[in-house]
Amino acid sequence: MSANNEGFIHIDDLDQHAADTHRPTIAERQRVDYREIAKEVGRLGEGKSYFIRTHGCQMNEHDTEIMSGMLEEMGYRPAKDMLDADFILYNTCAVRENAEVKVWGNLGTLKPLKAKNPNLIIGLCGCMAQEDVVRERIRVTHPHVDIVFGTHNVHVLPSLIEQAHHSKETIFDVWDAAHEGTIENLPKVRKDDVRAWVNIQYGCNKFCTYCIVPFTRGEERSRLPEDVVEEIKQLAEEGYKEITLLGQNVNDYGLDLGNVDFADLLELVAQVEGIERIRFTTSNPWNFTDKLIDTIARHKKIPNYIHLPVQSGSSQVLRRMKRGYTREEYLDLVNRIRTRIPDVALTTDIIVGFPGETEEQFQETVSLLEEVRYEGAYTFVYSPRAGTPATRLQDDVTEAEKKQRLYRLNEVQDRISFEQNQKLVGQVLEVLIDGKSKTNAEVLQARSESNKLVHLTGADELVGQLVHVKITEAKTWYLRGEALPQGVQV
Repeated sequence: MSANNEGFIHIDDLDQHAADTHRPTIAERQRVDYREIAKEVGRLGEGKSYFIRTHGCQMNEHDTEIMSGMLEEMGYRPAKDMLDADFILYNTCAVRENAEVKVWGNLGTLKPLKAKNPNLIIGLCGCMAQEDVVRERIRVTHPHVDIVFGTHNVHVLPSLIEQAHHSKETIFDVWDAAHEGTIENLPKVRKDDVRAWVNIQYGCNKFCTYCIVPFTRGEERSRLPEDVVEEIKQLAEEGYKEITLLGQNVNDYGLDLGNVDFADLLELVAQVEGIERIRFTTSNPWNFTDKLIDTIARHKKIPNYIHLPVQSGSSQVLRRMKRGYTREEYLDLVNRIRTRIPDVALTTDIIVGFPGETEEQFQETVSLLEEVRYEGAYTFVYSPRAGTPATRLQDDVTEAEKKQRLYRLNEVQDRISFEQNQKLVGQVLEVLIDGKSKTNAEVLQARSESNKLVHLTGADELVGQLVHVKITEAKTWYLRGEALPQGVQV
């Protein structure tokens, strides 16, 4: 990457860089423009409606935005209710067993709808579709499902719908790793007018023993930096104020490109005018370099909030999980981050009841919460996934003990979260107002720089604006505040 005298990348260098630099063959092979490969299916959905139910992570949510964009280009319009839809699609998650159980139950309830309306098209996509056992079960017990496609070929949805109109059998179109690529210029229907997700990387190379993602999402592939920046420029022109950079492990961005890393990309994105905040997820402990920490600390646009999954506070459990770091190394990273960003807010992911986890090892996780004092934690009971190495370990923690440990862990984290929020009462925070509260239409919903949910009263005209709010009350999961008049010194 070219740089100025201070060593920072300039956004103006991107076009010349793309022209002058020979990129690795893998990048050249993977980049495809959707506009050049999209099959012309016309307005096949004219006068029809679609309904997509999404399970899982932000990556799946963003995939749904993309598929909605393609469907609406075909003439489809969103249905208010699944029962009224002409096309029903389940975008699935395979990370935990309960998510799959829900999908199977939901698919079963669609069978009478299909019998009642033979023209109804039913689809299943996402991570579950990448599993051989899932496809076989659909073939045998759910033949009323019309199309099944995976995470690597979302862009072929229009073609699959066209085929489904002429086929009496389930169409399976799931690509393996050999076909992976990055598709640019996909249409999107964003679900938010203020905040937007932007993919920067796909897949994961880490192969934690409990995780199915590398098998369902494939190896890591990075989008070219100029493509990412161009998308964000367009979002800024459309009035978006906050973007979240998405990847299974954003710290690995650029490893497959060879001449750019995640810190470089953040530097470029921070130069896009009109964007007020730049968030990212998921940022695992791997490759969390001092360069990256310094970049976050240097830019006001990059909030002082980092989601840093730890999964366990026990080095022995981390080794069995194949996480690639010890408790001590994780705490050293936390210390380095807090040294450069003293007011950083940290959240995390934790799994309890991993095979072999003893009460003593669980208590190490509890003590980690007390030491780091996360603002919040996403906590889960270990869920064995077929095909992952952890299923070969003896799962000797009973279900009852797993649930009891989860309850005890959440009690500790809830207390810490409430104590952290209480510290903010009386303080003035800058928040970005993104709309009305989902539970109370009379209240506006906002996010602080540290990603705290804040409720306040105010005019609808405040939506999309950065506002200073004095915090008046703290709850475990959110804050209440009062907007200060514009022009008030803080």
